[in-house]
Amino acid sequence: MSLKIERKTLPEDHPSLAKIYNNIGRVYNNMGDYSKALEFYEKDLEITKKALSPNHPDLAIPYNNIGLVYNYMGDYPKALEFHEKSHKIREKALPPNHPDLATSYNNIGGVYNNMGDYPKALEFHEKSHQIYETAVPPR
Repeated sequence: MSLKIERKTLPEDHPSLAKIYNNIGRVYNNMGDYSKALEFYEKDLEITKKALSPNHPDLAIPYNNIGLVYNYMGDYPKALEFHEKSHKIREKALPPNHPDLATSYNNIGGVYNNMGDYPKALEFHEKSHQIYETAVPPR
């Protein structure tokens, strides 16, 4: 319902639609319907690329989500491609100890783990852990 209303009242590339597409993509992803998840995450990315500067940290989110879907689908080269795009944006836009960078390292490490490249996976997971150690206060 919300998407139908927004489509009637907003231009096709309005940033509010990107958020809705992201949410729909997340639901399809959670349901395991990865082709539909990709469809909506790609719509989110298309709009977000037009709305934000190339190094805006929010642009990393749709790249990350697409990377996650490709990882779930077993297309590891595509997963790495999108996770690396997400990571490069975060590296430029965020401080070096930001938790979102740790998430990027963790996601890249997960792909390498799924590929069976355990030394590379360990390298990225350790980078993620180092950031969490310094950025997240102990409980």
